[in-house]
This record gives sequence, structure tokens and C-alpha cells, in this order.
Amino acid sequence: MKHDTLPYVVLNAAMSLDGKIATAVGESRLSSPEDFKRVHRLRASVDAIMVGLGTLLADDPKLTVRLGIGKNPRRIIVDSRARTPHDAYVVRSASQTPTVIAVTSKAPRRKVKELEEAGTTVLTCGRGPKVSLRFLLTRLRKMGVKRILLEGGGTLNWSMLSHGLVDEISVAISPRVLGGANAITLAEGQGVRRIKEAVKLRLMNAREYGEDLVVRYRVLG
Repeated sequence: MKHDTLPYVVLNAAMSLDGKIATAVGESRLSSPEDFKRVHRLRASVDAIMVGLGTLLADDPKLTVRLGIGKNPRRIIVDSRARTPHDAYVVRSASQTPTVIAVTSKAPRRKVKELEEAGTTVLTCGRGPKVSLRFLLTRLRKMGVKRILLEGGGTLNWSMLSHGLVDEISVAISPRVLGGANAITLAEGQGVRRIKEAVKLRLMNAREYGEDLVVRYRVLG
């Protein structure tokens, strides 16, 4: 059960009908123009946007509000080993839009120092091989982050879901079938072994945006 002192987390993604959020070579632009505008309005309503290192390396995203009205939220990069490139857009623009990079104590000190000198805020969250997501969210809440938009790849999505840290899921279903055993799905990771162990959801609403069908679900405790 998620504690009420943690931020409210909305997982948002665009996926094909067969559940892929990117092709095997990493192409991921599935949203219709209408849904793209919806996403930017959603970004304008939160305090922070969170992605994983894989998404950062694949897309070099801006994670800003360009098609909506509102200020840019903080950017949160989950990057256990501090591998975020110095020329990534989120690092180069950290002086304009606050950027937090979450690492573990195993991240090389030299890389952490370089990222801090570039203007980002580096948070050490855990001593293991991966960032402690619950600890990260606790720290973010103390920093005033009440709502987070999770735009992670499949690995981060599953990690957040499996740890009970997601409150709501919003998915734009594109009328396409991508196929591909190596294409990235909405939730990757180890998954569950039995159906009864699945993350359970309740439909909130469904609405068409251009050619896409956007479905919103509440994550049940």
C-alpha cells in the first residue's frame, strides 16, 4: 500500500495495440498530434516528470511544456550509476529547468561531481545496484514534489508498478500493431508468475484523441 506522504504518480505512455511503446530499434513516436497536446497539458499539471536512463539515452528528451500553458516541471532521471551524458538536453538546460538525477552510492564520485558542477541536483538513493524508488519518492515529497508524471521506459514502469508506487495509469492506444519480440512493452522487468499476482486496475474513463484511444485507470491497492 502506498503511503500518503509519497507523491501522487501518474504513469503515462503511448503504445501500439499489441502493447509496444517502442520498436526493436527504439522508435517511439506513437502519439497522434491531439494526444501529444494532451500529454503537454498533463506535464503542465505536475511538479515533476520522471524517466529512466534508457529513455534518456534513446531519445534525449526535453521533458518540457511546449504545447500547454504552464511552467516546466522538474525533471527526474533515475540513473543508478550516474551515466547521464553531460551533453544531454536535461543537463545542458538544468540552469533553466531544475533537473534531479537519482543515483546509488555505487555511482562513481567523479561522475556525480561532474553532473553537480553542470547544474543538476544529484540524490543518492540506496546502496544497492539500483535506485531505491520508494526512498527517492520520499525525498522528492520532502522537496515539495506532490505530483509526478512517470514517462519511463518499460523497465522503470514495471519497477514503479511492482513496488506499489503508481497511483494512476494513462495510456494512449495507437491503432497500430508493431510486433517484434525485442520491441519494448509498456511494462518489462521480471513480471509476475501468476495472473493473481498482477497489478490490478479500475477503469476511470476512456476518450478519443485524434486516432488514439486514451484509457485512464486507477491502480488498486
